[in-house]
Amino acid sequence: MSALSALPFLKPVHLRSPRSSPGGQRRHTLPASEFRCLSPEDAVSVFEIEREAFISVSGDCPLHLDEIRHFLNLCPELSLGWFEEGRLVAFIIGSLWDQERLSQAALTLHKPQGSAVHIHVLAVHRTVRQQGKGSILMWRYLQHLRCLPFARRALLMCEHFLVPFYQKCGFEALGPCEVTVGELAFVEMQHAVQGHAFMRRNSGC
Repeated sequence: MSALSALPFLKPVHLRSPRSSPGGQRRHTLPASEFRCLSPEDAVSVFEIEREAFISVSGDCPLHLDEIRHFLNLCPELSLGWFEEGRLVAFIIGSLWDQERLSQAALTLHKPQGSAVHIHVLAVHRTVRQQGKGSILMWRYLQHLRCLPFARRALLMCEHFLVPFYQKCGFEALGPCEVTVGELAFVEMQHAVQGHAFMRRNSGC
């Protein structure tokens, strides 16, 4: 049995073609692709994708399950999930930060008066990697942030090998990050968030 089939919350939904019910009304089907903010009910699906994506690389996850629930309760508007036929395939989780640069406290705190969005994690399900979904999701997330009046910039920290990916997404490197996790060192990066953006109808946020 594959890991995917063993997890009911990650199983793909097999859609039937819409047809009329006995009452003459068409049955509703899930959208083929949907972007929406996450809720605490999505936390387990989020963690399963994150755990598989990060543990094999770094041995740990940026956010553990209780921390995912924590942020999705406090600031769900700073998250974005990509769902295909009702199944979560990629996500971003962020929180607000109120200082110029990230510090160790930024890993666990949400500062409601802050204007910097700290992007904690971006992860894509293993079955749909190498399809450009991470870049597309980041673009949609930055468009979403432009609709939030309090957001002025986005901050993240990443390992050196990921710097080119985030540069292609429009981030600039600020230099070494103060935050360390075990023996891992990070580069801090930022992206200016300005103006307003038109969100497509299926964004859900």
